[in-house]
Amino acid sequence: MKVYIVGTGTDGGKTLTAEAKKAINAADVLIGAGRMVEGYRDCGKTVLEEYRSGEIRRFLEEGCFGTAAVLMSGDCGFFSGAAALAEALEDFDTEIICGIASPVYLFSKLKMDWSDCNFVSLHGRSGNIVRAVCAHRLTFFLLGGEITAAQVCQRLCEYGRGAVKVYIGERLGYPDERIISGRAEELTETDASGLCVLLAENPDYERGIPGFIPDESFIRGSVPMTKAEVRCLAVAGLDIGRDDICWDIGGGTGSVSVAMALQCERGRVFSVEREPVAAELIRSNLRKFGCDNIEVREGDAVDTAAELPVPDCVFVGGSGGKLRDIVMTAAAKNSNIRLTVTAVSLETLSECTAVFDELGFEAEITQIAVTRTKKAGTHTMLSAENPVFIIKRKL
Repeated sequence: MKVYIVGTGTDGGKTLTAEAKKAINAADVLIGAGRMVEGYRDCGKTVLEEYRSGEIRRFLEEGCFGTAAVLMSGDCGFFSGAAALAEALEDFDTEIICGIASPVYLFSKLKMDWSDCNFVSLHGRSGNIVRAVCAHRLTFFLLGGEITAAQVCQRLCEYGRGAVKVYIGERLGYPDERIISGRAEELTETDASGLCVLLAENPDYERGIPGFIPDESFIRGSVPMTKAEVRCLAVAGLDIGRDDICWDIGGGTGSVSVAMALQCERGRVFSVEREPVAAELIRSNLRKFGCDNIEVREGDAVDTAAELPVPDCVFVGGSGGKLRDIVMTAAAKNSNIRLTVTAVSLETLSECTAVFDELGFEAEITQIAVTRTKKAGTHTMLSAENPVFIIKRKL
């Protein structure tokens, strides 16, 4: 049996390519979600309303068809179920036919180049909205789930990015198509919903991931903070990936959480802090740096860590006397965890190496002593910070 997996474009009609039309015309049976097959119910062919790969395979195995066409929205390579379907039909003779995806269509309408665009799907899932916009000049959001265009704009405003230019496309390709634009702060009440996409244009995007954030860049209080030089080494040693799940235990001002969040643009940072004043300071800093991929969790570190998702990376900057329990909890969730602990006392260093030994982790220990300068009249004096031990699990 020949099975065509067909990208039908934005509307499944006028954006249908000639090759897609040919495959549909040649098929004995048409399969797809309701919107995909709606216009073919009276075409004289067998039509099945179905989008689940397993059910589609079962139907094809039980039927007697020479050729089938499975209709997919947009393009089969853009946040599509086509890959999963092709895998489910790996022993069939399948052919994927590309379609016109919604970003291609929208950019053509806006007469804009999309070569450097970043793509985020919020269709039936959550995502890091502000962090994506901060990190890229152009960010295209595929909507259609619980998050609306208005809510995207509201999130941008909440994090101080209300001036970002936004383009919203609703029901692209259909007769009632609508494209509106303006600053995010002007579109927080838009009624655009359903088949909807959003493009954010941010000319002030981050040109790169900052390797060094000065301490004075953070909103400060009386809460202790991991200093810049230590922070840089500790975070760099964790080798954080774009999609990683990170824990920052003892969040303090949130400086390490922010440094982590800038690395894992598509991941998540859980900043655990027991002091309410410090937790609020973390929230202030995550808003300042546009890090909506940070979640602040207040409470006891051990109890809170037990409820967190499996981490890829863990930084422990403050343990409240529960270092062993925290490390054990993290290691139980992921035996391959990338782990770094900082210590300012010999007792904490000893406790950390002991728990590493207990777990069979090889410790790589670095001691860093930072001395800065300050002016005293006409002289420049040296001002030493407390030495800090950085204990990293060697993998």
